[in-house]
Amino acid sequence: MHLLITGICGFVGSTIARTLLEARPGLAITGIDNLVRPGSHANIAALKNLGVRLVHGDIRCPSDFETLPAADWVIDSAANASVLAGVDGATSSRQLVEHNLVGTVNLLEYCKSHRAGFVLLSTSRVYSIPPLASLAVVAREGAFTPDASAALPPGLTAAGVDETFSTAAPVSLYGATKLASEALALEYGAAFDFPALVNRCGVMAGAGQFGRPDQGIFAYWIHSWARRRPLKYIGFEGTGHQTRDCLHPVDVAALVLKQIEAASLPSARVLNVSGGVSSARSLRQLSEWCAARFGPHTVAADLLPRPFDIPWMVLDADRARSIWKWAPTRSAESILEEIAAHAEAHPAWLELSAPY
Repeated sequence: MHLLITGICGFVGSTIARTLLEARPGLAITGIDNLVRPGSHANIAALKNLGVRLVHGDIRCPSDFETLPAADWVIDSAANASVLAGVDGATSSRQLVEHNLVGTVNLLEYCKSHRAGFVLLSTSRVYSIPPLASLAVVAREGAFTPDASAALPPGLTAAGVDETFSTAAPVSLYGATKLASEALALEYGAAFDFPALVNRCGVMAGAGQFGRPDQGIFAYWIHSWARRRPLKYIGFEGTGHQTRDCLHPVDVAALVLKQIEAASLPSARVLNVSGGVSSARSLRQLSEWCAARFGPHTVAADLLPRPFDIPWMVLDADRARSIWKWAPTRSAESILEEIAAHAEAHPAWLELSAPY
Protein backbone atom coordinates (compact mmCIF):
# COMPACT_ATOMS: atom_id res chain seq x y z
CA MET A 1 0.00 0.00 0.00
CA HIS A 2 1.24 3.48 -0.88
CA LEU A 3 0.22 6.49 1.21
CA LEU A 4 0.53 10.20 0.53
CA ILE A 5 0.68 12.22 3.76
CA THR A 6 0.37 16.00 3.57
CA GLY A 7 2.00 18.24 6.14
CA ILE A 8 4.28 15.31 6.91
CA CYS A 9 6.99 17.38 8.57
CA GLY A 10 4.56 18.80 11.11
CA PHE A 11 3.98 17.26 14.52
CA VAL A 12 0.84 15.35 13.55
CA GLY A 13 1.94 14.28 10.08
CA SER A 14 5.37 13.06 11.17
CA THR A 15 3.97 11.19 14.17
CA ILE A 16 1.33 9.47 12.04
CA ALA A 17 3.98 8.46 9.47
CA ARG A 18 6.26 6.99 12.11
CA THR A 19 3.42 5.17 13.86
CA LEU A 20 2.08 3.64 10.64
CA LEU A 21 5.54 2.45 9.60
CA GLU A 22 6.08 0.85 13.01
CA ALA A 23 2.79 -0.99 12.65
CA ARG A 24 3.22 -1.87 8.97
CA PRO A 25 6.92 -1.80 7.97
CA GLY A 26 6.07 -2.61 4.34
CA LEU A 27 4.13 0.59 3.79
CA ALA A 28 5.41 3.00 1.16
CA ILE A 29 4.94 6.62 2.22
CA THR A 30 5.39 9.79 0.22
CA GLY A 31 5.11 13.00 2.19
CA ILE A 32 4.63 16.53 0.94
CA ASP A 33 5.29 19.64 3.02
CA ASN A 34 5.95 23.29 2.21
CA LEU A 35 8.09 23.60 5.39
CA VAL A 36 6.66 27.00 6.27
CA ARG A 37 5.95 25.99 9.86
CA PRO A 38 8.95 26.97 12.01
CA GLY A 39 10.59 23.83 13.37
CA SER A 40 9.32 21.51 10.66
CA HIS A 41 12.82 21.08 9.24
CA ALA A 42 13.70 19.21 12.44
CA ASN A 43 11.65 16.19 11.31
CA ILE A 44 13.22 15.77 7.87
CA ALA A 45 16.19 13.56 8.76
CA ALA A 46 14.20 11.13 10.91
CA LEU A 47 11.55 10.67 8.23
CA LYS A 48 14.15 10.07 5.53
CA ASN A 49 15.87 7.49 7.76
CA LEU A 50 12.55 5.63 7.91
CA GLY A 51 12.43 5.45 4.12
CA VAL A 52 9.80 8.14 3.62
CA ARG A 53 10.05 9.91 0.30
CA LEU A 54 9.83 13.63 1.05
CA VAL A 55 8.65 16.18 -1.49
CA HIS A 56 9.09 19.88 -0.85
CA GLY A 57 5.83 21.15 -2.28
CA ASP A 58 2.73 23.13 -1.52
CA ILE A 59 -0.75 21.62 -1.74
CA ARG A 60 -2.07 25.05 -2.74
CA CYS A 61 -0.20 24.70 -6.05
CA PRO A 62 -1.75 22.21 -8.54
CA SER A 63 1.51 21.81 -10.47
CA ASP A 64 3.21 20.45 -7.35
CA PHE A 65 1.06 17.34 -7.73
CA GLU A 66 2.25 16.58 -11.26
CA THR A 67 5.31 14.58 -10.23
CA LEU A 68 3.78 12.84 -7.21
CA PRO A 69 3.40 9.06 -7.53
CA ALA A 70 -0.04 7.47 -7.43
CA ALA A 71 -1.17 6.60 -3.90
CA ASP A 72 -3.81 4.27 -2.53
CA TRP A 73 -4.75 6.68 0.26
CA VAL A 74 -4.17 10.35 1.07
CA ILE A 75 -3.96 11.35 4.73
CA ASP A 76 -4.44 15.10 4.92
CA SER A 77 -2.74 16.57 7.98
CA ALA A 78 -1.74 19.87 6.37
CA ALA A 79 -3.51 22.94 7.74
CA ASN A 80 -3.18 26.30 9.35
CA ALA A 81 -4.59 24.98 12.60
CA SER A 82 -5.18 28.18 14.58
CA VAL A 83 -8.71 29.33 15.34
CA LEU A 84 -7.34 32.88 15.17
CA ALA A 85 -5.94 32.40 11.66
CA GLY A 86 -7.15 34.97 9.19
CA VAL A 87 -8.14 37.48 11.85
CA ASP A 88 -5.02 37.87 14.00
CA GLY A 89 -2.96 39.82 11.48
CA ALA A 90 -0.32 37.08 11.23
CA THR A 91 -2.16 35.29 8.43
CA SER A 92 -4.58 36.87 5.97
CA SER A 93 -8.05 35.45 5.47
CA ARG A 94 -7.17 34.66 1.85
CA GLN A 95 -4.06 32.74 2.93
CA LEU A 96 -6.13 30.75 5.40
CA VAL A 97 -8.66 29.79 2.72
CA GLU A 98 -5.86 28.87 0.31
CA HIS A 99 -4.13 26.67 2.88
CA ASN A 100 -7.15 24.91 4.32
CA LEU A 101 -9.70 24.82 1.49
CA VAL A 102 -7.98 25.32 -1.87
CA GLY A 103 -5.39 22.76 -0.78
CA THR A 104 -8.20 20.30 -0.04
CA VAL A 105 -9.66 20.82 -3.52
CA ASN A 106 -6.29 20.03 -5.10
CA LEU A 107 -5.94 16.90 -2.98
CA LEU A 108 -9.43 15.73 -3.93
CA GLU A 109 -8.63 16.24 -7.60
CA TYR A 110 -5.54 14.09 -7.04
CA CYS A 111 -7.71 11.41 -5.39
CA LYS A 112 -10.14 11.61 -8.32
CA SER A 113 -7.30 11.07 -10.82
CA HIS A 114 -5.68 8.16 -8.97
CA ARG A 115 -8.77 6.57 -7.38
CA ALA A 116 -7.17 7.14 -3.99
CA GLY A 117 -9.02 7.10 -0.70
CA PHE A 118 -9.02 10.29 1.36
CA VAL A 119 -8.77 10.76 5.13
CA LEU A 120 -9.24 14.34 6.28
CA LEU A 121 -7.99 15.25 9.74
CA SER A 122 -10.49 17.89 10.76
CA THR A 123 -11.16 19.67 14.02
CA SER A 124 -13.56 20.21 16.90
CA ARG A 125 -13.73 23.82 15.74
CA VAL A 126 -16.32 22.99 13.07
CA TYR A 127 -18.97 23.15 15.83
CA SER A 128 -21.06 26.29 16.25
CA ILE A 129 -19.58 28.86 18.59
CA PRO A 130 -22.69 30.66 20.01
CA PRO A 131 -24.19 27.65 21.84
CA LEU A 132 -20.72 26.68 23.10
CA ALA A 133 -19.84 30.22 24.20
CA SER A 134 -23.14 30.55 26.08
CA LEU A 135 -22.98 27.06 27.59
CA ALA A 136 -23.99 26.99 31.25
CA VAL A 137 -20.93 25.84 33.15
CA VAL A 138 -19.82 25.49 36.75
CA ALA A 139 -16.28 25.47 38.10
CA ARG A 140 -15.24 22.28 39.85
CA GLU A 141 -11.71 21.47 40.99
CA GLY A 142 -10.32 24.35 38.96
CA ALA A 143 -12.09 23.52 35.69
CA PHE A 144 -15.32 24.35 33.92
CA THR A 145 -17.80 21.57 33.35
CA PRO A 146 -21.36 21.69 31.95
CA ASP A 147 -23.98 22.62 34.53
CA ALA A 148 -26.08 19.48 34.94
CA SER A 149 -28.99 21.52 36.29
CA ALA A 150 -29.28 23.60 33.10
CA ALA A 151 -30.68 22.68 29.70
CA LEU A 152 -27.86 21.65 27.38
CA PRO A 153 -27.90 22.30 23.62
CA PRO A 154 -28.74 19.34 21.36
CA GLY A 155 -25.75 17.13 20.70
CA LEU A 156 -23.99 17.97 23.97
CA THR A 157 -23.97 15.86 27.13
CA ALA A 158 -21.65 15.41 30.08
CA ALA A 159 -19.70 13.03 27.81
CA GLY A 160 -18.97 15.84 25.36
CA VAL A 161 -20.02 17.23 22.00
CA ASP A 162 -21.14 14.57 19.54
CA GLU A 163 -21.35 14.63 15.75
CA THR A 164 -24.98 15.84 15.76
CA PHE A 165 -24.08 19.16 17.42
CA SER A 166 -24.79 22.23 15.32
CA THR A 167 -22.20 23.36 12.78
CA ALA A 168 -24.07 26.58 11.97
CA ALA A 169 -22.03 29.73 11.50
CA PRO A 170 -20.17 31.31 13.12
CA VAL A 171 -17.52 28.66 13.66
CA SER A 172 -14.53 30.98 12.97
CA LEU A 173 -12.88 31.37 9.58
CA TYR A 174 -10.63 28.45 10.46
CA GLY A 175 -13.57 26.26 11.39
CA ALA A 176 -15.41 27.28 8.21
CA THR A 177 -12.50 26.22 6.00
CA LYS A 178 -12.38 22.83 7.67
CA LEU A 179 -16.17 22.38 7.54
CA ALA A 180 -16.18 23.27 3.84
CA SER A 181 -13.32 20.83 3.30
CA GLU A 182 -15.34 18.11 5.00
CA ALA A 183 -18.34 18.73 2.74
CA LEU A 184 -16.20 18.73 -0.40
CA ALA A 185 -14.41 15.55 0.64
CA LEU A 186 -17.68 13.67 1.10
CA GLU A 187 -19.15 15.07 -2.13
CA TYR A 188 -16.05 14.25 -4.20
CA GLY A 189 -16.00 10.75 -2.75
CA ALA A 190 -19.64 10.19 -3.63
CA ALA A 191 -19.41 11.77 -7.09
CA PHE A 192 -16.21 10.01 -8.19
CA ASP A 193 -16.54 6.80 -6.22
CA PHE A 194 -13.57 6.87 -3.89
CA PRO A 195 -13.67 6.46 -0.10
CA ALA A 196 -13.58 9.70 1.88
CA LEU A 197 -13.49 9.86 5.66
CA VAL A 198 -13.50 12.77 8.11
CA ASN A 199 -11.91 12.54 11.55
CA ARG A 200 -12.72 15.55 13.74
CA CYS A 201 -9.88 15.60 16.24
CA GLY A 202 -9.62 17.05 19.70
CA VAL A 203 -6.61 19.10 20.80
CA MET A 204 -3.45 17.32 19.67
CA ALA A 205 -0.65 17.06 22.20
CA GLY A 206 2.63 15.25 22.66
CA ALA A 207 6.40 15.53 22.70
CA GLY A 208 7.84 17.35 19.72
CA GLN A 209 4.80 19.50 19.12
CA PHE A 210 5.50 23.04 17.95
CA GLY A 211 3.53 24.75 20.69
CA ARG A 212 2.05 28.23 20.39
CA PRO A 213 -0.56 30.03 22.50
CA ASP A 214 -3.17 29.67 19.74
CA GLN A 215 -2.42 26.00 18.98
CA GLY A 216 -0.49 23.24 20.69
CA ILE A 217 -1.50 24.80 24.00
CA PHE A 218 -0.51 21.82 26.18
CA ALA A 219 3.03 21.74 24.77
CA TYR A 220 3.32 25.52 24.82
CA TRP A 221 2.23 25.75 28.45
CA ILE A 222 4.55 23.01 29.71
CA HIS A 223 7.60 24.23 27.77
CA SER A 224 6.95 27.78 28.92
CA TRP A 225 6.52 26.73 32.54
CA ALA A 226 9.74 24.71 32.46
CA ARG A 227 11.60 27.76 31.14
CA ARG A 228 9.78 30.18 33.48
CA ARG A 229 8.56 32.15 30.51
CA PRO A 230 5.58 34.52 30.93
CA LEU A 231 2.18 32.86 30.94
CA LYS A 232 -1.30 34.26 31.41
CA TYR A 233 -4.89 33.16 31.68
CA ILE A 234 -6.86 34.99 28.99
CA GLY A 235 -10.53 35.80 29.46
CA PHE A 236 -13.01 34.01 31.73
CA GLU A 237 -12.15 36.49 34.51
CA GLY A 238 -8.56 35.31 34.48
CA THR A 239 -9.42 32.08 36.28
CA GLY A 240 -7.83 29.62 33.84
CA HIS A 241 -10.90 27.39 34.12
CA GLN A 242 -11.36 27.00 30.35
CA THR A 243 -11.14 23.30 29.54
CA ARG A 244 -10.13 21.16 26.55
CA ASP A 245 -9.57 17.48 25.91
CA CYS A 246 -6.23 16.23 24.60
CA LEU A 247 -5.26 13.52 22.15
CA HIS A 248 -1.95 12.03 21.05
CA PRO A 249 -1.54 11.63 17.26
CA VAL A 250 -0.28 8.08 17.87
CA ASP A 251 -3.89 7.26 18.71
CA VAL A 252 -5.13 9.05 15.59
CA ALA A 253 -2.75 6.89 13.55
CA ALA A 254 -4.22 3.75 15.11
CA LEU A 255 -7.68 4.75 13.89
CA VAL A 256 -6.41 5.74 10.45
CA LEU A 257 -4.76 2.33 10.09
CA LYS A 258 -8.07 0.62 10.84
CA GLN A 259 -9.80 2.82 8.28
CA ILE A 260 -7.38 2.34 5.38
CA GLU A 261 -7.18 -1.42 5.92
CA ALA A 262 -10.93 -2.01 6.25
CA ALA A 263 -12.49 -4.37 3.74
CA SER A 264 -15.55 -2.10 3.62
CA LEU A 265 -16.43 1.25 5.09
CA PRO A 266 -19.45 2.12 7.26
CA SER A 267 -22.05 4.61 6.15
CA ALA A 268 -20.99 7.01 8.93
CA ARG A 269 -18.06 8.85 7.39
CA VAL A 270 -17.70 11.65 9.98
CA LEU A 271 -16.23 10.84 13.39
CA ASN A 272 -15.18 12.68 16.51
CA VAL A 273 -11.75 11.48 17.60
CA SER A 274 -10.65 12.56 21.06
CA GLY A 275 -9.40 11.61 24.48
CA GLY A 276 -12.82 12.49 25.89
CA VAL A 277 -13.74 13.67 29.36
CA SER A 278 -10.99 11.66 31.06
CA SER A 279 -8.36 13.59 29.09
CA ALA A 280 -9.86 17.05 29.67
CA ARG A 281 -7.80 19.59 31.57
CA SER A 282 -8.21 23.29 32.29
CA LEU A 283 -5.30 25.70 32.13
CA ARG A 284 -5.45 26.01 35.90
CA GLN A 285 -5.26 22.24 36.31
CA LEU A 286 -2.40 22.19 33.83
CA SER A 287 -0.65 24.84 35.94
CA GLU A 288 -1.11 22.74 39.06
CA TRP A 289 0.41 19.78 37.25
CA CYS A 290 3.35 21.89 36.08
CA ALA A 291 3.93 23.27 39.57
CA ALA A 292 4.12 19.75 40.98
CA ARG A 293 6.46 18.69 38.15
CA PHE A 294 8.71 21.74 37.80
CA GLY A 295 8.10 23.92 40.83
CA PRO A 296 6.10 27.14 41.24
CA HIS A 297 5.70 29.80 38.58
CA THR A 298 3.50 32.88 38.41
CA VAL A 299 0.69 33.05 35.85
CA ALA A 300 -0.75 36.48 35.09
CA ALA A 301 -4.40 37.21 34.33
CA ASP A 302 -5.67 38.99 31.22
CA LEU A 303 -9.40 39.63 31.60
CA LEU A 304 -9.98 40.58 27.97
CA PRO A 305 -11.46 37.65 26.02
CA ARG A 306 -10.03 36.47 22.72
CA PRO A 307 -12.20 35.98 19.64
CA PHE A 308 -13.89 32.56 19.41
CA ASP A 309 -13.02 31.56 22.99
CA ILE A 310 -15.34 29.01 24.60
CA PRO A 311 -15.32 27.76 28.20
CA TRP A 312 -15.51 24.00 27.62
CA MET A 313 -14.87 21.82 24.60
CA VAL A 314 -14.69 18.05 24.95
CA LEU A 315 -15.52 15.74 22.08
CA ASP A 316 -17.61 12.62 22.58
CA ALA A 317 -15.92 9.88 20.51
CA ASP A 318 -18.52 7.18 21.14
CA ARG A 319 -19.22 6.77 17.42
CA ALA A 320 -15.57 5.94 16.75
CA ARG A 321 -15.61 3.46 19.60
CA SER A 322 -18.79 1.79 18.39
CA ILE A 323 -17.93 1.59 14.68
CA TRP A 324 -14.17 1.06 14.75
CA LYS A 325 -13.65 -0.43 18.21
CA TRP A 326 -11.21 2.41 18.75
CA ALA A 327 -10.18 4.06 21.98
CA PRO A 328 -7.19 6.22 22.84
CA THR A 329 -4.33 4.42 24.58
CA ARG A 330 -2.40 7.48 25.77
CA SER A 331 -3.74 8.99 28.98
CA ALA A 332 -3.59 12.70 29.63
CA GLU A 333 -1.05 12.09 32.39
CA SER A 334 1.26 10.17 30.07
CA ILE A 335 0.96 12.87 27.40
CA LEU A 336 1.83 15.64 29.85
CA GLU A 337 4.80 13.71 31.21
CA GLU A 338 6.02 13.00 27.67
CA ILE A 339 5.94 16.73 26.90
CA ALA A 340 7.66 17.57 30.18
CA ALA A 341 10.52 15.15 29.49
CA HIS A 342 10.88 16.65 26.02
CA ALA A 343 10.98 20.15 27.51
CA GLU A 344 13.81 19.12 29.80
CA ALA A 345 15.73 17.51 26.95
CA HIS A 346 15.14 20.40 24.53
CA PRO A 347 15.22 23.66 26.49
CA ALA A 348 15.31 25.80 23.31
CA TRP A 349 12.32 24.09 21.69
CA LEU A 350 10.05 27.12 21.77
CA GLU A 351 12.70 29.18 20.03
CA LEU A 352 13.04 26.50 17.35
CA SER A 353 9.34 26.59 16.62
CA ALA A 354 8.74 30.30 17.17
CA PRO A 355 7.37 32.42 14.29
CA TYR A 356 10.08 33.96 12.15
